[in-house]
Amino acid sequence: MKDTWENVISCALNCSRCEKKLAADDKRILSVIDHQPICMPCKQEEENRPDYENISRNMIGTCLADTEQMYGDPGGYCYYHFYPYTCS
Repeated sequence: MKDTWENVISCALNCSRCEKKLAADDKRILSVIDHQPICMPCKQEEENRPDYENISRNMIGTCLADTEQMYGDPGGYCYYHFYPYTCS
């Protein structure tokens, strides 16, 4: 699973939601809804959804079960749903 998600998120050039171009040093984050890389303004919109808390909780449980990694692992897939990253 690691190879699959790292290839998708490592250097996303566009926000998957609004299609905004992302420079290498622009922060991006994974959506808890569809696990795609999104820009920070789109993440803010996502967090304002009334169902965000429930979706986040469910995503964490599923993510941890699927990856068998700790949520707080800075190299882990689950981590990037809540902590922004830049293109490395």
